[in-house]
Amino acid sequence: MATVVVQQQQQTLRHSTPPPTGISPALSLNRNPSPIPNKHLPICPTGPSPVISQTTSPLHEEVTDQTSSLLYPPDSYTQLASSPAVYSIDAVTLESALNHWASQPLPDPSKVFPWLHGLHPDNHLQLGFFTNRKRAPRRIPRVWRGITIIKVGGDLIRGRLKGAVSLDEVLAPSTAEFLAVDPREGFSVRNFQIQTAKLAPLSDIVIYGEDGVTRKQLLEVAGRVATAQRRWRSKNDLERVLPVYNTFVLSSTFSEVEQRAPGIVAINARGQLTGQTMDFFQWERWEMCDMSRASEISTNVWQGPTPDYLLRTGSCEATTGEYFDLLIEASDFASLPGPRFLAKLNKQLDDGPQRLEFPSSGSILPPSGDDREMDDLVNTVRWLYYLANPEEPDNQPDADGDITMGPIRKKPRKILIHCPDGYTESSLLVIAYVMFAHSVTAPDAWLKLHCDQKRNFFAYPSDVTFLSAVQARLLHESPATPIGNVTGLADPHWFRYFDGSLPSRILPYMYLGNLSHANNPEMLSALGIKRVLSVGESVTWTNSDVSKIGADNIMHVTKVQDNGIDPLTQELERCLDFIRKGKKDGTATLVHCRVGVSRSATICIAEVMASLGLSFPRAYCFVRARRLNVIIQPHLRFVYELLKWEELQLKRQNKPPRRELEWPTVAREIALMNKPYSR
Repeated sequence: MATVVVQQQQQTLRHSTPPPTGISPALSLNRNPSPIPNKHLPICPTGPSPVISQTTSPLHEEVTDQTSSLLYPPDSYTQLASSPAVYSIDAVTLESALNHWASQPLPDPSKVFPWLHGLHPDNHLQLGFFTNRKRAPRRIPRVWRGITIIKVGGDLIRGRLKGAVSLDEVLAPSTAEFLAVDPREGFSVRNFQIQTAKLAPLSDIVIYGEDGVTRKQLLEVAGRVATAQRRWRSKNDLERVLPVYNTFVLSSTFSEVEQRAPGIVAINARGQLTGQTMDFFQWERWEMCDMSRASEISTNVWQGPTPDYLLRTGSCEATTGEYFDLLIEASDFASLPGPRFLAKLNKQLDDGPQRLEFPSSGSILPPSGDDREMDDLVNTVRWLYYLANPEEPDNQPDADGDITMGPIRKKPRKILIHCPDGYTESSLLVIAYVMFAHSVTAPDAWLKLHCDQKRNFFAYPSDVTFLSAVQARLLHESPATPIGNVTGLADPHWFRYFDGSLPSRILPYMYLGNLSHANNPEMLSALGIKRVLSVGESVTWTNSDVSKIGADNIMHVTKVQDNGIDPLTQELERCLDFIRKGKKDGTATLVHCRVGVSRSATICIAEVMASLGLSFPRAYCFVRARRLNVIIQPHLRFVYELLKWEELQLKRQNKPPRRELEWPTVAREIALMNKPYSR
């Protein structure tokens, strides 16, 4: 079989990711989100195409599971135009139609895949992989009936209904034709960005506008859309077997919608999120801040995300009761502070809260003959220690021998070491401080922060090298080290293969990681991880390693490749039972595949949904935030299967089925969230 090149995007790890600028009009919400975590999109190798059964469905099979809709047939709606047909709908009826759609089971994945992946007739790589020279999987599914809401006038930053998109996300510019979005070249199982336009022709379409948009404008757009529906049908449904889809114009003004159907308003006329609709950007930011919220890592020294009041122009004064004497921001653009600068800053602390910048994690290279950076780091850490612990005498002179590093006053200073996400750029300084304050080696500092302080954090390979090089200095000068007794500096075996990143703690009893994490059994043991669930790729442990953990504590799920074809649903129950047995026994399980972003992430999301009772969108953001610097990337089919898994959870709880967000919206939001990190 020919080698398949997966066209995925990868972002450099070293520097902070900028806000999402330059997003194409077809994927733009005109948002101004909070600072984005420093993440990257890893490459997900696609597995081989499985052998596809030669059995094909008959061309004229009966459609028995099409999603029902309150918009079809449209006989009860007022017809506004006849050629092509356009109908009128009010806000209350639209809300009822959306609620009804959310309560209908999604079609079985086998009915819509691989068509949803995007099968352009000229893309022989994608087409050949999925169809194996057969025509049947290319057929347009007849079981889908969605609702696409298009906003006319203005942008989507205000006056946005639930799931609404702009016209140029659906129609080709200045035409009455739906966008052709199937990729003409390349291969991908993560074409989230095409789902809105791909499913619009299989949807009833509702047109609305902001207050001030005229009825004439709405009817003109509705006419284009209805014409596009008719043309699409004439090209793609020659045998007239597909359902008929219609176009509607919302008769209510946006102000009336806010009054009569507030449940479908996502962003009000003033540009404020209403909370009626889950917002991926906002929820991920909330989960990230909740996960990395400031906590005390050592006496009077805290680590956390940059406080909101620092993101605004003004002073260091907090408005919510937070108070720190010194706020240290880890930044890619900062230099190591010298002793004279620290002495000056020390005097200014009496005047009120002060700010200090420090180089971010990954930005300081290992020493190469010049010890100045090592000296400045040790001096800074020592200065911080005696700010936070002034009752302990400090007889250590600075590098020049003429400036006392200890503060004159005895008042303890409260210090916050921060960065936008609360766990990346600040990790180098935080680990160095813990090593100095507690007289522990670099590997012990990693474990102390993660296991004892319950901090989730991320460091780079260069941080491991640098801190290993400066370790003897930090321990020698640490006030917690007995004089002349710097011993036990030999690194544990697991640290020799360590790249700075620990597996991600998703729940106290469930970790998400990659194959490298799984193949470091001593590190897993040090973290309290006593069970391993391998999805696809298995661990390569020695017999001794297996005997230590016990063969019953290792589970391997085979025959599931990250290829957009192999389903994972049938394995979920078995996998979650394995994870929950570990929880019951008081131990944690590492769930991993090769990269730790697709197959294993899907299982972790399923467990979060089941154990915390979260909808898929909220569980997705929960896991995404806790995967730290690596963006989870379950492919299209896995995400779709998780929405079906949500239906099953509600059924088991005897709750009425109701999706929080629909498939096209979920796919669109995931594409928007990943857009800033792609290149």
